[in-house]
Amino acid sequence: MRDRLAVSDGSELRLLKEADADELHRLIEANGTQLAHWMPWAADQTPEATLAFIRLTRRQWETNEGFQAALICDGAIVGMAGFPGINWAHGSTAIGYWLDGGHQGRGLITRAVRALVDLAFGELELHRVEIRAATDNRRSRAIPERLGFREEGVLREVERIGARYNDLVVYGLLSSEWVEEGA
Repeated sequence: MRDRLAVSDGSELRLLKEADADELHRLIEANGTQLAHWMPWAADQTPEATLAFIRLTRRQWETNEGFQAALICDGAIVGMAGFPGINWAHGSTAIGYWLDGGHQGRGLITRAVRALVDLAFGELELHRVEIRAATDNRRSRAIPERLGFREEGVLREVERIGARYNDLVVYGLLSSEWVEEGA
């Protein structure tokens, strides 16, 4: 699997390097309130945890078990998107993503997810891609809806963030649907 993926002019998804740890951690801290509301890992993120995450993403990539990448825009990390795992036996993966607040509303994540879906159904020849988003996270839910994913159901109180539990909407897309839609 490749270590970078073009998203659009001036942006790409690139495998993280250990040298990215400080920049990524600063971005997480700068977006801490927003991220901690939706992401279970964000409230307790430390520089050491960021470095450990980068090492995990590299191991996943080296063993062909995932592709979690920095979203680079004009040379700077502005978010993350990728496959946190690939189930080769079933031909499926999920896509996760987050974006710096100052870069939202420009279509960057939509283009990044589109590039990931193209990779999943093209080069990787997977059958299914899934995205899960909190029911009340309208911005995150808009991505799969915009790209033609089908809402398949709600998992009740499946994700714990601090003292509360989130319901997650499950969106799915099959390779045949991506081809049929001409996306």
